[in-house]
Amino acid sequence: MKPLLKRLTVFAVFAVLVARTAAAAACTGISLTSQDGGVIVARTVEWALGDAKHNRLAVFPRGKAYRAQTPEGTNGKAWTGKFGFISVSAYDQPYGPDAMNEKGLYVGVYYFPGYASYHKFEPAKAGNSMSVGDFMQWLLSSFQSVAEVKQNLRQVVVVNVDDPRFGGAPLPFHWKIADSTGASIVIEIVNGGEVKVYETFRGIITNSPTYDWQLTNLRNYINLSTQQPKPVTIDNFTFSPFGGGAGLVGLPGDFTPPSRFVRAAALTATVRPLATSEDAVFEAFRILDSFSIPVGVTAPQGSTPQDIESATQITVASDLTNRRFYFHTMSNREVRMIDLAKINFATVKEQMIDGDGGQKNMVREISVTN
Repeated sequence: MKPLLKRLTVFAVFAVLVARTAAAAACTGISLTSQDGGVIVARTVEWALGDAKHNRLAVFPRGKAYRAQTPEGTNGKAWTGKFGFISVSAYDQPYGPDAMNEKGLYVGVYYFPGYASYHKFEPAKAGNSMSVGDFMQWLLSSFQSVAEVKQNLRQVVVVNVDDPRFGGAPLPFHWKIADSTGASIVIEIVNGGEVKVYETFRGIITNSPTYDWQLTNLRNYINLSTQQPKPVTIDNFTFSPFGGGAGLVGLPGDFTPPSRFVRAAALTATVRPLATSEDAVFEAFRILDSFSIPVGVTAPQGSTPQDIESATQITVASDLTNRRFYFHTMSNREVRMIDLAKINFATVKEQMIDGDGGQKNMVREISVTN
């Protein structure tokens, strides 16, 4: 093989591997508001290792006693929950990637490989230590606003806890927190326990790199516009756009985290005024259709996927104002909704709900008059 061809072949293989890694947990989050005061937080959920059972939802009552995990076992921080919440599950475990509590506080976890770096566990600090999943549950069960989260963030220490129940995958995450006032932040723990808090840009979040890098990268795309460019004449030749959307030529369409961040910024920035919260919910679903990953896109070239790894397993929209949790799944595109205002979190039993009901897409036949 000629040296140049060999280098190009190696580069091509490397590029495929990078693309597969980038799409391994390609979750995308956005936020929208409506003219009636609605605040909507929505996202897709993917998982690299196959079916994580994200179609199952966990319900947690108010007053539940919690005890956090550490590398030594269940000897971390203990607390009693002030609020109940509902959460997307993973592998039937009691926490997952997306949740909202009864007060409208939202917490979402997003894959953050290569950058998440938690505190080294110190046995003397076990009483304030917790795993990434415990951290999510602590936030949801303890607070009702972003302001409260920021005030109390330094009370706990997040440490790495290997958890084989999650398909044996490492759990490097960062978190998006939002509330019904429209406040929204991203929390990242890096450099061995350094906690960084960022105000979100339009509620957008994807994965790695760090949030400040993603915001800097947006400067490469400030030329994008919904404005249709005018024809250009050079010498005797006139060049006109082929059709609508020409102002957005250059908008990245791949599934890497930086590209999804830019695309989410462009699509949410151009949203028309939305009258009601329900309008915003369904607009969020339409926008997120642009980020839905079908089965096979991230499979190795020439192979047939044997599972649903890296595909979009569930898409969620949380109405933080009206406390309504909307979702549809890969196996059932019908939008379902759970109204948290109708749940008595003081008496509800801790439980797991099958959100798919048989994993069959609902189709309604329309009759035609003869």
